[in-house]
Amino acid sequence: MSSTPRTSRTPGTVITVAVVVLVIALAAAAVVLGYDLLGAAQGFVEGLYPPRAVTQEGAQIRELYHIVFLIAAAIFILVEGLIVWSVIRYRRKPGDDTLPPQTHGNNLAELVWTIVPTIIVIFMFVISWQTLNVVDATAKDPDTRIRAVAGQFQWQFDYLSDDGQTILYTQNLATGDNGGMAVPAGRTVQLTLTSQDVIHAFYVPQFLFKRDVVPGRVNQFDFTINEGDAGQTFRGQCAELCGSGHRIMLFDVHAMTPADFDAWLQGKVEEASATPPPQASGEPGGPGGPAVEISALNLAFEQASATAPADQPFTIDFDNKDAAIPHNVAIHRDSPTGEAVFQGEIFNGPERRPYAVPALPAGAYAFVCTVHPTMTGTLTVE
Repeated sequence: MSSTPRTSRTPGTVITVAVVVLVIALAAAAVVLGYDLLGAAQGFVEGLYPPRAVTQEGAQIRELYHIVFLIAAAIFILVEGLIVWSVIRYRRKPGDDTLPPQTHGNNLAELVWTIVPTIIVIFMFVISWQTLNVVDATAKDPDTRIRAVAGQFQWQFDYLSDDGQTILYTQNLATGDNGGMAVPAGRTVQLTLTSQDVIHAFYVPQFLFKRDVVPGRVNQFDFTINEGDAGQTFRGQCAELCGSGHRIMLFDVHAMTPADFDAWLQGKVEEASATPPPQASGEPGGPGGPAVEISALNLAFEQASATAPADQPFTIDFDNKDAAIPHNVAIHRDSPTGEAVFQGEIFNGPERRPYAVPALPAGAYAFVCTVHPTMTGTLTVE
């Protein structure tokens, strides 16, 4: 009596089938639960790429990334495919008790894996060099000239005239709607980078570009924000560890239409020109009533607390002792993050200026440096 022979399954086959079944089951469960598999896959693929470029120069960098990524992906698929094929094709089968024929050297294979990588490296060098030349090119007559001055731990933006030296307006506040670097979309902006102390770095993720800010050296680069991105704000940061306050060294880039930018800059220039020079004062009871002494040194207020009279104007006699670093005194209700009820003018040290503060009702307040929000103190009005 004959019997049907059993079909033997190797452990590898069983594991493969189990993995396939598991993947199908997980996919089916995700669909039933309403999970967006297509969106998740798209998000994963987009995560392999840098952010969308908002400048013409960034678009060149992103195109270079595309080419390098495709080459890397092709090599990965080829190598991994050969490994998987070799594992399956040359796996040990039942009855294989001896080594298969061994190959010692293959001139053609060695020639291929030497020449092909060489060609790829030369090609990548050429396209990288071309992109670098485009990104590093600077115009002799840019539409807008801005100088970014980096210092521990803040940014200052000087808007320059056509000669590249005369300062039209200085922005000391690096973030927020009333701060940051405003630029015209569709125009060539030439940014000059200088440092007052240590090495910093200017980095905006959507620019796909980073440039070091080195003390004693002036770096320059041009960028042109796409006209379609006017009205957007991009977050920038120092990308070089520059000290204990590195984390707060942030800035905003506000992209405006050319007409809005021209009107904004003209308004700032007129506002700065119309502001009368502050009165020199170091005497108690200066302009604005009784004086409150507050000073800043080494990126901190020297006074942890202060007291002011309630329901009458008073003067904050502010002494900024930090050389070439902008500070001010702003008063916030209840806490450093509460409602701002007064903000003094920002200025570089070393310099002393009085702030005339209007009458405040009795209560608890905080005084804060607008440029460096970590600089805080307690103000009691009684």
